[in-house]
Amino acid sequence: MIKKCLFPAAGYGTRFLPATKAMPKEMLPILTKPLIQYGVEEAKDAGCDIMAIVTGRGKRAIEDHFDISYELEYQIKGTSKEDLLHQIRELIDNCTFTYTRQKEMKGLGDAIYKGKALLGEDSAFAVILADDLCVNPKGDGILKQMVQVFEKYKCSVIAIMEVDESDTNKYGIISGQEIEENIFRVTDMVEKPEVSKAPTNLAIIGRYILTPDIFDIIKYTKPGKNGEVQITDALLTQAKEGRVIAYKFDGLRFDCGNVDGFVEATNYFYKQIK
Repeated sequence: MIKKCLFPAAGYGTRFLPATKAMPKEMLPILTKPLIQYGVEEAKDAGCDIMAIVTGRGKRAIEDHFDISYELEYQIKGTSKEDLLHQIRELIDNCTFTYTRQKEMKGLGDAIYKGKALLGEDSAFAVILADDLCVNPKGDGILKQMVQVFEKYKCSVIAIMEVDESDTNKYGIISGQEIEENIFRVTDMVEKPEVSKAPTNLAIIGRYILTPDIFDIIKYTKPGKNGEVQITDALLTQAKEGRVIAYKFDGLRFDCGNVDGFVEATNYFYKQIK
């Protein structure tokens, strides 16, 4: 079982300025729930109960959100608003939240490496990027699907989706052999290639299950694209040994790291309650 989930949450969220000047982008709400809570709920549904969060300066609101607010609960106790805190209180009561800081923005690979102190090196773990909001209205959540793939293949698993060829320069792109329907054994990975250099249009999105040897690989991975330590480069080391599976998931993904995707997600979830 995958019991631990890492949330890299140290980024500045500059595409949402000035809203993110003092508020973490992970706390931007889709309707009445912040992005990171959707991610934690997905992780819990997949069997995780240890949530490790890599934060940075100005991110204290995340810690406060996953903590009890006795004053607020006292004020609304016995009123019609008491049930509004039920979901977040259930997460607080049933999950353990731990935190560390990424002092410098050195890429996703570095953020995952910073999580080593929280996760240990004894078991595989999940990674969720909160601004990739995923939902499957017809069945299991995306991470739960990936756990099932991991239990079969016992190696790192990455979530992928098809994107327009013109958008390959926004994602890590994989190529590989399809060994089952929607399941690929990865042979190559390229970080944000131009259209002419993209091996496929299969893009990695913000869901991973990683085996613990990834920490030693990241440690010796040199900075790549944009001078950052890319998790794609580290995973390529595993892929060359046949130890990375790419899973084309069932469900929807909203890129809430940009305004268009954020609005699209808001409209989608609003329609679900009407």
